[in-house]
Amino acid sequence: MTKKSPRITLYSTSRCAHCRQLKQWLQQHRIPFREMDIQRTPRAMREFQQHGVRGVPLLRIGDQVVRGFDSKRITKLLRAAGVLSESSEH
Repeated sequence: MTKKSPRITLYSTSRCAHCRQLKQWLQQHRIPFREMDIQRTPRAMREFQQHGVRGVPLLRIGDQVVRGFDSKRITKLLRAAGVLSESSEH
Protein backbone atom coordinates (compact mmCIF):
# COMPACT_ATOMS: atom_id res chain seq x y z
CA MET A 1 0.00 0.00 0.00
CA THR A 2 1.44 3.37 -0.98
CA LYS A 3 0.91 6.59 0.86
CA LYS A 4 -1.06 9.18 -1.09
CA SER A 5 0.77 12.49 -1.48
CA PRO A 6 -0.98 15.44 0.13
CA ARG A 7 -2.33 18.29 -1.95
CA ILE A 8 0.09 21.20 -1.83
CA THR A 9 -1.22 24.71 -2.42
CA LEU A 10 0.74 27.96 -2.47
CA TYR A 11 -1.34 31.08 -1.80
CA SER A 12 0.51 34.07 -3.19
CA THR A 13 0.38 37.43 -4.92
CA SER A 14 2.28 38.52 -8.00
CA ARG A 15 4.17 41.28 -6.16
CA CYS A 16 5.36 39.13 -3.25
CA ALA A 17 9.12 38.48 -3.33
CA HIS A 18 8.92 35.73 -0.69
CA CYS A 19 6.18 34.05 -2.73
CA ARG A 20 8.47 33.98 -5.76
CA GLN A 21 11.31 32.55 -3.66
CA LEU A 22 9.09 29.82 -2.24
CA LYS A 23 7.70 28.98 -5.67
CA GLN A 24 11.24 28.69 -7.04
CA TRP A 25 12.27 26.49 -4.09
CA LEU A 26 9.33 24.14 -4.69
CA GLN A 27 10.13 23.95 -8.40
CA GLN A 28 13.84 23.28 -7.73
CA HIS A 29 12.86 20.39 -5.48
CA ARG A 30 10.34 19.14 -8.05
CA ILE A 31 7.46 19.40 -5.61
CA PRO A 32 4.08 19.32 -7.38
CA PHE A 33 1.90 22.18 -6.19
CA ARG A 34 -0.84 24.49 -7.36
CA GLU A 35 -0.45 28.22 -7.02
CA MET A 36 -3.41 30.43 -6.20
CA ASP A 37 -3.03 34.19 -6.54
CA ILE A 38 -5.30 35.68 -3.89
CA GLN A 39 -5.51 39.03 -5.70
CA ARG A 40 -6.66 37.56 -9.00
CA THR A 41 -9.02 34.79 -7.99
CA PRO A 42 -11.96 35.21 -5.59
CA ARG A 43 -11.90 31.47 -4.83
CA ALA A 44 -8.22 31.72 -3.85
CA MET A 45 -8.99 34.63 -1.53
CA ARG A 46 -11.86 32.73 0.12
CA GLU A 47 -9.68 29.66 0.70
CA PHE A 48 -6.82 31.84 2.00
CA GLN A 49 -9.12 33.66 4.44
CA GLN A 50 -10.35 30.35 5.88
CA HIS A 51 -6.89 29.86 7.40
CA GLY A 52 -7.31 32.98 9.53
CA VAL A 53 -3.88 34.39 8.78
CA ARG A 54 -2.62 37.55 7.17
CA GLY A 55 0.14 37.80 4.67
CA VAL A 56 1.57 35.61 1.99
CA PRO A 57 3.12 33.28 1.13
CA LEU A 58 0.96 30.68 2.75
CA LEU A 59 1.72 27.07 1.92
CA ARG A 60 -0.79 24.32 2.65
CA ILE A 61 0.59 20.78 2.72
CA GLY A 62 -2.41 18.53 3.24
CA ASP A 63 -3.92 19.78 6.50
CA GLN A 64 -0.74 21.56 7.63
CA VAL A 65 -0.20 25.28 7.01
CA VAL A 66 3.08 27.19 6.85
CA ARG A 67 3.01 30.98 6.83
CA GLY A 68 6.01 32.63 5.20
CA PHE A 69 8.99 30.92 3.61
CA ASP A 70 10.21 28.68 6.43
CA SER A 71 12.29 26.19 4.45
CA LYS A 72 13.20 24.08 7.51
CA ARG A 73 9.57 23.57 8.52
CA ILE A 74 8.48 23.03 4.92
CA THR A 75 11.24 20.45 4.44
CA LYS A 76 10.21 18.64 7.63
CA LEU A 77 6.53 18.52 6.60
CA LEU A 78 7.30 17.41 3.04
CA ARG A 79 9.58 14.64 4.32
CA ALA A 80 6.95 13.48 6.80
CA ALA A 81 4.43 13.36 3.94
CA GLY A 82 6.84 11.35 1.78
CA VAL A 83 7.02 14.08 -0.85
CA LEU A 84 10.66 15.08 -0.27
CA SER A 85 13.50 12.66 0.34
CA GLU A 86 16.77 13.30 2.20
CA SER A 87 18.72 13.16 -1.07
CA SER A 88 16.54 15.72 -2.86
CA GLU A 89 17.12 18.51 -0.35
CA HIS A 90 20.31 19.82 -1.95
